[in-house]
Amino acid sequence: MLRNISWKTFEDILADTGVAGVRLTYERKTLEILMPNLLHEHWNRLIELLIFVLAEELNLEIVPLGSVTLKSQDLQIGVVPDSCYHIYSEGNKKNSPNPDVKFELQNTTLPNLLVEIDLDSSALDKFPIYAALGVAEIWRYSQGILNIYQLLDEKYIQCHNSPTFAQLPLIGVPKFLEESPKLGVRGVVRSFRQWVRIMLGINQK
Repeated sequence: MLRNISWKTFEDILADTGVAGVRLTYERKTLEILMPNLLHEHWNRLIELLIFVLAEELNLEIVPLGSVTLKSQDLQIGVVPDSCYHIYSEGNKKNSPNPDVKFELQNTTLPNLLVEIDLDSSALDKFPIYAALGVAEIWRYSQGILNIYQLLDEKYIQCHNSPTFAQLPLIGVPKFLEESPKLGVRGVVRSFRQWVRIMLGINQK
């Protein structure tokens, strides 16, 4: 945790680290630097596979944005999420950022779903930062529990179902993650796909 860090220093650190493997959070001259471990990345990538299954079964387009840096010099905030995505249905490519925030990305595609793996407690509360940036939905996975949050009235409200994925009760996702040591990654993906199809009433082949 570093304090009294200027915006320019934050941007210099971003440029020097190249972001890869480093999670930076900046809020008004306070900078936190975290290094995710192997277990952290295991859950992160496994959840990503399940997100792709959901998008495929629901016929949604998905743009994986990885750990792209989200920042606003106007608000003096910046954050590197664990994973983020822009997900939309065909014919509805509307972004969902805060229209009052000037974003600084290399492209105009902004995430509307973000994943946080919370194995090491962060000293900075990232939720107000994500709310200011206008990220519509957050999944936070910690100690075998998946919590889903939806942005309403500039605050995140915990909900049982995913607004992005047809209101599916994704509170059941952790049980599939827990089975990964026994079933392996491919086995978990197959099992999860079958569950999604049952929930959607899709005939199994």
